[in-house]
Amino acid sequence: MKTIVTFFALFFALNLSTHAQESGPSISFSSLIIDYGEIDKGSDGIRTFEFTNTGTEPLIIAKVYSSCGCTIPKKPETPIAPGEKGEIQVKYDTNRVGPIRKTITVNSNAIDTPIVSLKIKGTVL
Repeated sequence: MKTIVTFFALFFALNLSTHAQESGPSISFSSLIIDYGEIDKGSDGIRTFEFTNTGTEPLIIAKVYSSCGCTIPKKPETPIAPGEKGEIQVKYDTNRVGPIRKTITVNSNAIDTPIVSLKIKGTVL
């Protein structure tokens, strides 16, 4: 009997701690990769990554940075409420001819994935 009571007490405690970890902000991107395809030199290099706060608390994008100076990301300045959408704008310098293979790193207060790597790819002709 004592073993059964101990088992249920442990089960209940573990169950509560699991649910406690589920609450908080969470980020979900519609796509982790943007393919520019083949684009002309000097063309529009701005693209947008869309995401949703699928958590239960406001999502704060703390920092967004790229793997080189030819890619400039722009993050939301205000918190994203639960269930709301946001976007990270990326501008690639299309005056650089050749392949595009860059990584944009997103740091946030998301409890499940606080660091997300986004990719852009393509070719400037």
